[in-house]
This record gives sequence, C-alpha cells and structure tokens, in this order.
Amino acid sequence: MNIRASNTPLSDWSGDGLAVGLFENELELTGDLANLDQKLAGAFKELIDDEEFKAKPNSTAFTRLSGGGSIRKIILVGLGKAEALNAESLRCAAATVVKLARKQKCKSLAINLPICDDDAAKTAQAITEGIQLALYQDNRFKSEPEEKETQVETVDLLGLGGQEAAVTRADQIASGVMLARQLVAAPANEVTPVTMAEIAQVIASEHGLEIEILEKEDCEKLGMGAFLAVAQASDLPPKFIHLTYKPQGTPRRKLAIVGKGVTFDSGGLNIKGAGSGIETMKMDMGGAAATLGAAKAIGQLKPDVEVHFISAAAENMISGHAMHPGDVLKASNGKTIEVNNTDAEGRLTLADALVFADKLGVEAIVDLATLTGACIVALGNEIAGLFTPSDELASELQKASQSAGEKLWRMPMEEKYFEGLKSGIADMKNTGPRAGGSITASLFLKQFVKDTPAWAHLDVAGPVWTDKDNGYNPSGATGFGVRTLVNWVLS
Repeated sequence: MNIRASNTPLSDWSGDGLAVGLFENELELTGDLANLDQKLAGAFKELIDDEEFKAKPNSTAFTRLSGGGSIRKIILVGLGKAEALNAESLRCAAATVVKLARKQKCKSLAINLPICDDDAAKTAQAITEGIQLALYQDNRFKSEPEEKETQVETVDLLGLGGQEAAVTRADQIASGVMLARQLVAAPANEVTPVTMAEIAQVIASEHGLEIEILEKEDCEKLGMGAFLAVAQASDLPPKFIHLTYKPQGTPRRKLAIVGKGVTFDSGGLNIKGAGSGIETMKMDMGGAAATLGAAKAIGQLKPDVEVHFISAAAENMISGHAMHPGDVLKASNGKTIEVNNTDAEGRLTLADALVFADKLGVEAIVDLATLTGACIVALGNEIAGLFTPSDELASELQKASQSAGEKLWRMPMEEKYFEGLKSGIADMKNTGPRAGGSITASLFLKQFVKDTPAWAHLDVAGPVWTDKDNGYNPSGATGFGVRTLVNWVLS
C-alpha cells in the first residue's frame, strides 16, 4: 500500500473513494468541500440529511455516486467535538475510514481530515499510523485467507502535501508495531528463544545495530542463576539478547529497554491449572516483542540517542530438570531468591536482565513485562501499570504514552509491602501475598537496579492482546508498548 501526502484540492481528486471528516455541530459545508458538493450535485449535503449524520466520534456514512464521475464513493467520518481533536482521534478516524473503504472495495482512497494542533507533521503521522495498523492482517497460519477482500492500494492524505517525512516516520514505527504483533500472536512452536535471537539478528543486520547473543554458558559465567533456573527444564536453549543502537556522533542520552521474553509459560511445577489460560501463554513474551519492535523502529528512525534492547528469552517448562518450589537461586548481583512459586518466573528472568542493563552506564532503564494478573484486576485490559520511584521518568513515559494513544496509569510503590517478600532462608521470596501482587512484583524488580539514575517497570499483561477489533487494533495481538517506547526515546 502506498500512502501519499498530497495537496490536491478536494474538487480535483479522482479515484474510488473520498473520505471527509466532520465535527459535531459543524456540519455546514464550506470552502473546497462546498465547491465539491456543488460539483457533485449536492451529494454530501444529501448524505448528511438522509443518514441524519451527527458526526459522533468514528461514526460513518457513505454512498455510491452515479453518473460515471471521477469519484465512485464518498465517505463521511465523525470526529466528535472540535476541541477534543488530538492525534489519537485522528488515528481512530483514519482507521475507521480505511476499514470501511476496504469493505467497499476501494482500491484508491483519499482522506481529508483537519490538522491537529496546527501541526501538519503530527497529523500526517497519526493518520498514517491509523491506516497502517488498521489494515494489518495476520494470515500466516491459515492455508487460505478466510476473506479475499479487495485491498486498498493507494491512500492520498489531502491537505498534507510536503509531509512525506512524517508519513515515512509513521511507516517505520508501524513496522515495529506489526513485528511485535506477529511475535505475540505466533504460537510457541513458532516463536521460541532461538527464534527471538534469530529475529534480533535480522534487525541488527538490516538496520545497522550491534548485537550480542549470550548462550547458556555465557550466562553461567555471569552468574545469571535466576534466569537460567527458569530455562533449565526446557529442551530449547535460553538466549540472552542484547541489541545496541548507536547514533553517529556523541549520543544525547543513553537508555536501556528490557523486555520479558518467556516464549511459553507452563507455570513450571506450579503448573497452570484448568481455566488458567495456559493456552494463551504464547503471549508471555509481549514485553520482549515490544522491545524488538522498538529496536526495529529505532534502527530506521536513527535518533541521536544510544539505546540498548535486552531480553532474557526462555521457556518455563516442566521436566526432571525443573526448578522446584523452595529452591534458592542466586542472581547475577549476588542476591538470593527463595522460589515459593515457579509460576512467578518472569521476574526471575528480568532480575538478571536488569542487572545486566544496570552495568551499561545508561541514564534510564524501562522494562516491560506481561508480569501479573493482579495488574489486570486493578486496571483492566486496556491500561498498563507504570511503576517507578522517579517522578521525572514517570512524566516522560506518561507524555510518550499519551502521544502514542497507549494508556498507562502510575501505580504506587509502597515500600512497606516488601515485607511480604521476606524469606527466612534467602534475601527475598519471588512472590508475596495475593493483595498488592503487582506492587510487590515491582518492588522485587527494584532490587536488581542499583546504579542507574532512573528505572521504570511497565506491567503490560492486559493491553498486549484484545479480543475485539478496537479501532486500529484488530482483534488479537496489539503491539502495545512499541509506540510509547519510540516516543520516549525520541523525546
């Protein structure tokens, strides 16, 4: 699909479908739209009246035009109230339009939406992201697609001529989101620790990143006892992935992103029982998927920031080699952990990954993990939990997520709750009481960051997957986190 920034006037464009955005209570046709309506014998005015179109957010109306003119179909999309227009509403409107255009078999489409915040580049990027992400389809594991729909081939963004760079930027970011979606959606027999390492190598090769893959023996030398304990029951080898993007010249900042990479989580000897959702545990590497997706995007965007992308990839399986409940592990910073639940494995892999990142001399670390069901109970399926002792980093991430349209909510890090992790025989247990489970999980992770000035943990257990088509997120894997991370790095 080719998305083009264009200054072609509405009245001069020709093709299969023309989509126009309108605000609530502002349905009078003016300017170029009024001229086009006159040229089309009042088709827009008639559509508004016949459909009683009120321009509620993401509402639509469309009609076919007779007479063999230069436009076959016109589409109206509601934008809600003018004062509420932002990048996210533009993404959603563009997604709504392009899905309707595909359904109506429009190969060529033009979209005319208002400029947000007097920022044409921001507008072009948001619209392009909405289009690309809404049209994403994953038919990799079907012998034939369920529906052979006509695909939208070209989209002209009218009124946004000169914003080619913003369109390209959106395409690059969307490519990272789509990689994350593919990784999360793929079954565990397709995406393994080995696969994750291979994909990281492709990203490094194609986009000029440095790569280091630590094998089991390398991890043993570094004392990664927590990570390796999770991996030891699997027949597949663990892979510790470290990608590095370095800009030309002196970097403005040095950052690290760490993603939980458990490609399948059986629960270990504390096996997940009936009704536990074990069949969905291919998603337990959603943090690593976002990390690799961000690496792919950053490798194309090439900002003036050095970024390290890290994931300790492993399976949590069951065998005669599995770690036992009650085992005491030693992480690579020397801290000891009593395992009171083998199904709290993600934090064990992250412990050694955070220690590794902490030694890189970066200014800030952000980790992402599908870590706790407790966070879903607290915030639902659409909001990720943000845990950090740093107000400055919290503010950066909240701004980045707001711009991305990915919801975060800052949660408390109540230090007193760490008492629930105390162990009689080790420095700490890997789980605490049921109450406040996402908080004690973040307090556990905090023990493995010592020298880095700022650290944040994002619990993304809810929003990495959706069971319904949600605007520009078709049902399934969402790629959550990629756009927030990219925005944070670019900020």
